[in-house]
Amino acid sequence: MEFYQELRQQVDHRPLILPGAVVIILNDKNEILLQERKPGLFGLPGGLMDLGESLEETARREVFEETGLNIMNLELCQVFSGPDYYFKIDNGDEFYSVTVVYQSKNFTGNLQIREDETLSLGFYPLDQLPTQLLASNKNFLEKCLKI
Repeated sequence: MEFYQELRQQVDHRPLILPGAVVIILNDKNEILLQERKPGLFGLPGGLMDLGESLEETARREVFEETGLNIMNLELCQVFSGPDYYFKIDNGDEFYSVTVVYQSKNFTGNLQIREDETLSLGFYPLDQLPTQLLASNKNFLEKCLKI
């Protein structure tokens, strides 16, 4: 069980602060890797921090788990937090997301879909991003890549 799930058992639906990381992965054509998590819902690979991890370790672990890629160099883009990153999900859980966004062009491995989390993976040109890109992730890309 992940740490935030253990916390939920103790605090029910009350707001939590959940730190995590995502990575803007660019290939040699300057295309961005996006993950389809639910039908028609696209985002950057990443996820929540585990106890004892650094945010860099979180980014690398999550990218590997979700894509099969190993990230070599992580360049810090920006940290996103505050009232704009408050969420209340369908089950009533509330949280404030603190998301560290990294960028990398240096990776190894082959894309592998983990079916419990991912429907599809693909690299997209900056001018042809899916319209169903998560609003927060669109904001990350606009701020970090100036698109």
